[in-house]
Amino acid sequence: MVTDLKSILNTWYPNRDNQEWVVATLYKIEGSSYRKLGAMMLISSLGERLGMLSGGCLEADIQRHAKQVMSTLTSKTISYDATDEDDLTFQLGIGCGGIVHILLQPIHKANDYLQLELVSKALNENKPGRYLQQVSPILPAGSGVFTQNDELHGLSMNRKAQLVELKGATCLQTSIYPPPHLLIVGGGADAVPVYTFAKQLGWSVTVWDTRAANAKRQYFKNADAILRITPSELREYCITNKVDAAILMAHSVELDASTLAQFKDVSFKYIGLLGPKHRREQVLEHANTRVSQIKSPVFGPVGLNLGGDSPESIALSLISEIHAVLCGKNAQSLSHWGQEEC
Repeated sequence: MVTDLKSILNTWYPNRDNQEWVVATLYKIEGSSYRKLGAMMLISSLGERLGMLSGGCLEADIQRHAKQVMSTLTSKTISYDATDEDDLTFQLGIGCGGIVHILLQPIHKANDYLQLELVSKALNENKPGRYLQQVSPILPAGSGVFTQNDELHGLSMNRKAQLVELKGATCLQTSIYPPPHLLIVGGGADAVPVYTFAKQLGWSVTVWDTRAANAKRQYFKNADAILRITPSELREYCITNKVDAAILMAHSVELDASTLAQFKDVSFKYIGLLGPKHRREQVLEHANTRVSQIKSPVFGPVGLNLGGDSPESIALSLISEIHAVLCGKNAQSLSHWGQEEC
């Protein structure tokens, strides 16, 4: 199942003219909701669903409404109210106890595919922007306008959406961010679960290792790139390709130090050094630098204190920490902090 927007659109794009398609967008929330404002799901005439708007409980009914949109080529809105005893959501005993409003729009060549082609192209080129959909008064043919906005680079990776008033119409404005780009320095066996978790989240992943026995494509099949270039060339690659986070896990002090020395003035959001504190000091010493001299935030030992010492547990801990840093969150338990979000 694909749930991140880039993967959704990349799956849809080759089949955009082979099937009929409808995009379902969560445009208004009252109370709590499983997904956030701006979440999208694409539904095809063959019954394929790309993405989710709930925990899996509403999708079948949303698909039923999507078939009507396909047959009429006319947009519509639907709502699910978990507070209403007569509503489907309440009767099934599901949902987060709030009201969600969903916009359904047909996607086809005649309405310029709602400019979702442009959104897909921007995401694949690592370019951010804003996507605008008119929800009231609803436009029967559908509404979607994408505008590239490079100023969004460097902000939180969460897509933010809000309802705005434009020229007498109510529109949903969604900020579109490229997926995070993770660099894994070292292609050993323990790098595989790190890569796997990152790809499941929809992130771009580059693996670098100069050793021929490591970073084999058969173990990193869907990696966006596997590199064996020099550390100085790797530095330029990270700048050009806007790498967000780097984890140094080559299990070689020399290799980790050679890359860290090149990364001193690169603006990552996260640099992680795998291993205990004394190894971190070894890497810093071999790189002839100190944490205070490195432009990016350095983490080491890496990861959240989740327990477990298997490669998978370590990868979960590491990816969770990077996720929190990229989202600007504190990685604390929601129940501990008294949060009421569903």
